[in-house]
Order: sequence, then structure tokens, then C-alpha cells
Amino acid sequence: MRTFARHLLVAALPLVCGLAAGYTFTLVQGSCVEMVGPLFAAKCHGRQLTYHLLVQTAGTAFGTLLAAVLGAWLERRRRHVIAPSTSHTGVSP
Repeated sequence: MRTFARHLLVAALPLVCGLAAGYTFTLVQGSCVEMVGPLFAAKCHGRQLTYHLLVQTAGTAFGTLLAAVLGAWLERRRRHVIAPSTSHTGVSP
């Protein structure tokens, strides 16, 4: 069960990072009406959506990189702990 939870956490990292980046972008960015006024709000909204998607994609890419590094580190650590002994038991392959 512990291994399953570890794999689930590593697999969910890109999703969590992408959603966190998108949420942070919406908090930082104001509404289009406040920024440019009601006349250009429609054009601003399209650009704002484009930037939101770019930030969310960058967050997901960062999460994927983080998951790859974390997964490789965990696998290396696991293989180091379960290293086979160098002595033979007398049974030849």
C-alpha cells in the first residue's frame, strides 16, 4: 500500500503543479474590465486565456520534470537498499 501511495503521489505531481500555476495566475491577474476598461475587455479576455493556458502548461511541464527527478531518485534509493549481495550461495546459473 505504501508503494502504491508513493507512485500515486509522483504521478499526480504534474497535475497538481499545473493547477497550482493556473490558480496562482488567476489570483495575480486582475479582471480585464479593471485593466483596460469595458471597451477592450473582449480582446483582453482572449489574450488572458492564452496566457493562462501558457502558464498552466509551464506548471505542468515543471511538475513533469519534478516527478521524473523524484521518481529517479526514489528508484535509485530503492535499488541501493535492495542491492544483491556479492557472495554466491554455491548455485551456478
